[in-house]
Amino acid sequence: MPTVHFTDAEGEVRDVQGNPGDSVMETAVRNGVPGIVAECGGSLSCATCHVFVREDCLSKLPPMEDMEDEMLYGTAVDREDNSRLSCQLRLTDELDLFVTTPETQV
Repeated sequence: MPTVHFTDAEGEVRDVQGNPGDSVMETAVRNGVPGIVAECGGSLSCATCHVFVREDCLSKLPPMEDMEDEMLYGTAVDREDNSRLSCQLRLTDELDLFVTTPETQV
C-alpha cells in the first residue's frame, strides 16, 4: 500500500496510507490532512492542492502536463521547481512519496 508523508509548513509530519490509483489530493482530503484545500475537487481548475515534492521523489512521478504547469502559476505561495498539484499525482503500489504543503493555499 502506498504511503504519502505530508509535512506542513511548520514541519509537522503526517504519514497516510493511500489506495493505488487514488490521487495524493484525494488521499489527503479523505484523511483530513491540513493544508490541502482542493476547492475544485481534482478537476484541475484551481491550484489549492499545491504541494512541494521532495527532490528525490520527483523522478518517481510522471512528467507534468501543460495544464498542470499553467495552473501552478496561480498558486497562493510561489511555485518552485518541485511544485506539483496533488490532484495530478496518482498513487501506485511501489510509491512512497514525501510532500510538503505550503503555508497557505488561498
